[in-house]
Amino acid sequence: MIHIRNAREGEADLLSEIGLRAWQKAMTAMGESDALLDAARSAFVNFTLGTWLTITVIELNGIVAGWAAREHLDETISDFWIDPAYTRQGLGSALLEEIEKDIAEQGFAKAAMQTHSGNTEAISFFQKHGYAIHWLSIAYNPKLDRDVPSVGLAKDLETEGDGSYGPGSSF
Repeated sequence: MIHIRNAREGEADLLSEIGLRAWQKAMTAMGESDALLDAARSAFVNFTLGTWLTITVIELNGIVAGWAAREHLDETISDFWIDPAYTRQGLGSALLEEIEKDIAEQGFAKAAMQTHSGNTEAISFFQKHGYAIHWLSIAYNPKLDRDVPSVGLAKDLETEGDGSYGPGSSF
């Protein structure tokens, strides 16, 4: 059974390990994980300790299987990680749906995220869920202490309403 909830303060180590495993899987496909492992581990620990209030967790049968975050509580999904042992089971889709719902309920018209330009699995996943690539750049990532080629993806979120004007409409 899938359950989605807010992260808890004492889960930082668990969440950082899940994020690190998912990150390693993505980066191994690009041949870059070994050189960056220590920096990535430190970045995950610091992030999950410092911003756990912005993290949404997904569980499968009571086991934490992934998480997503909106670090600045805006329309940007800053982190999205599913433990490799739990991929292709609908967890990413369920978690993304919940995050998008939260973004829309807070009045944002779109959801956005970015990932490494070589992370084809993540790019394909988000495109499958209606996201389109809007930019490509190379920028310094202080968490990893290096330049990273990234793509930005965005999706317009549907607004509630029946398309009419007046009380209860979204116009």
